[in-house]
Order: sequence, then C-alpha cells, then structure tokens
Amino acid sequence: MLEVKGLCKYFGGIRAVDDCTFTAEEGQITALIGPNGAGKTTAFNCVSRTMMPTRGEVWLDGRRIDRLRPHKITGMGLSRTFQISRNLADMTVLENVIAQAQVRGWRDLFRPAMSAAEIDKAMGILDFLGITRIAHEDGSNLSYGQKKLMDLAALLMSDPKIILLDEPAGGVNLSLLEEIIGHIRKLNEAGLTVLIVEHNMDLIMRLSHKVVVMAQGAIIAEGTPEEVRADPAVLDAYLGSTLDEEEAA
Repeated sequence: MLEVKGLCKYFGGIRAVDDCTFTAEEGQITALIGPNGAGKTTAFNCVSRTMMPTRGEVWLDGRRIDRLRPHKITGMGLSRTFQISRNLADMTVLENVIAQAQVRGWRDLFRPAMSAAEIDKAMGILDFLGITRIAHEDGSNLSYGQKKLMDLAALLMSDPKIILLDEPAGGVNLSLLEEIIGHIRKLNEAGLTVLIVEHNMDLIMRLSHKVVVMAQGAIIAEGTPEEVRADPAVLDAYLGSTLDEEEAA
C-alpha cells in the first residue's frame, strides 16, 4: 500500500531522516518507533507532504506521491493525524469533522456548507467512536482525549485507504487508551491499512503486525513485534546510554 524509498530530510547539516526505506503492507498495522529525536514525525511529514523531502520517493498503491500537494495525496486515499490537535477554532465537533470531507470539484463551492449526506456520514463516524454526545460542542472546549477522538473522526471523513496516526495515545488516560486501541483494531479489521508512530510500547506490541525502528534518522531494524523487542540494535538505541552509564559506575 505504501512504499518509502531512500527518504531523506536534511536541515542544514542535520540529517533528520537519512536514507529511510520501508513499506506498509495493505491491510496491516505497521508501527514506526524509535527514541525521541529519531526522525519519526519528520518521516511522517515527508510521506504526507506537509514537508518537502530532500530526496527519496514515496509510492501509494503503485503511484508516486512525493511530488504532489497534500490535498492531492488525501484525495488518493492517504490521511493523517498530528501529535497536537489541529481543530478549527470556534467550530463545533461536527463542523470540524465535515471540514475534512473531500472536495470533488469546483461545483462543491456552490453546495451548502454541510449537506445532509455529509451530516449523516459524520454522525455515523462519531457514533462509531462513541462521541455523538459532543457533536455540537465547540471544539475548543474539549478535553485532550476528546480532541484525539475528534481528530480520528475527521481523518475517516475523507474515506482513506491508509491512515497515518502520529501518537494517537499520547497524553490520554488508560480508559481512553483502551478505546483508541479498540477503534484502531476495528478499522484495521474492516480493511483499513494503518501506519502508526507511538511511544507506548504496550500499544505497539498489542496492535502491530510489523514494527519499523528508527534511530538518528535511519532505519535500524524491522520485523514482527517479537523480533524487534529482542533485537540488540533496538535495545541499544533505547537503553544504550543508560547501560553505558551503569557499566561505568
């Protein structure tokens, strides 16, 4: 579904993403993990074209997308969330979700801001996520966890084939974490491909079919959750500095 080839993103002399190559298979949940500063979110930004890559290629379902504008990529079936909610100020949850609906052409400019079909579709998504009760709540009044769920609802409004989730569980309580895990699993079981960046290793090990590990901008390991958990290079990337300090002491 998604193929990343030799992806690079440089900021002057800093190689935030350095020659990364990996795939996200259709119908699977692929996790992109690594310590802070590994380049995971920068890679996400380049894949979704919210940031121009320095070099490399990104292919979606057999078509190259790294030269396209973000809205074109969304129209082809790739949508993403961000670490920090980007809800539109002074709009309700329902309005925020409908704002993510695909624009099919210039004729859409002459339609009502929210058509009956869009309202029905958005309410169905909110019902799936269990948050219809906040449909008419101002987006700025939501809790952090509710904003995460609203972002997920908005993501689904564009009928994606693959979704990129950037730390969907970050900062949420354990109860909501279980809800989010359940929603992601149900979406995947319905056929949606998922690429996820997340620091919560329990979530990653429970959900993922494949795990790709980044460190210092490069891919250092790839495999099943069990294989990655036992990989010495991964253990060193996460724990190496701590182990070195203990040995020195």
